[in-house]
Amino acid sequence: MFYYALKIGISALVIVAITEIAKRSSGFAALLAALPLTSLLAFMWLHIEGTEPLRIAELSSQIFWLVLPSLVLFLLLPLLLRQGFGFWLSLVLSISITAACYFAMLPLLRKFGVQL
Repeated sequence: MFYYALKIGISALVIVAITEIAKRSSGFAALLAALPLTSLLAFMWLHIEGTEPLRIAELSSQIFWLVLPSLVLFLLLPLLLRQGFGFWLSLVLSISITAACYFAMLPLLRKFGVQL
């Protein structure tokens, strides 16, 4: 139980730190948020838990391919906000279109032999 609380605490600390830093420096917060911190934490937790290195490598490869459609969100959100759409509408539209990109990407990856 303590182990799960520690994992949650460290993961939450990263998110809180980035949001607090963003209040002072959006550029530095963006740099930190752009780092694959979630992935790095997952890799470390899996290693600590004794997961085979090949499974961690497989996860890393799969994350790479799924990062590509996620970039749509980071392109659309600022575009919609700058066009005067409200925050919540921009966020919902960006998330929806990003989700559609994920669903479009999955069969494409399978076609090229990438297993997820």
